[in-house]
Amino acid sequence: CPTAADLRLANGTRVCAQLYADDSPYYDQCCAGEVLVVLPGSDVPYMPHGWSARTSSLVVGTKCELTVWSGKAKTGKLRRFSA
Repeated sequence: CPTAADLRLANGTRVCAQLYADDSPYYDQCCAGEVLVVLPGSDVPYMPHGWSARTSSLVVGTKCELTVWSGKAKTGKLRRFSA
């Protein structure tokens, strides 16, 4: 997995979080498969099509916090992740 400080797009744009579709019990094989990039200031009340209940690992960038809810439209239990 990338480190929290290394989360950037190819053009240098800062990324707040990356969510990954594939996971593994072996650390060096985590953070694989499709990637969902979360940019700073994003407010997304619904997961993009095909991502609901699919994220298996994630990395949150420095100075960012990722807040997720168990239900749609920001309902249900909430959980916060940070670097």
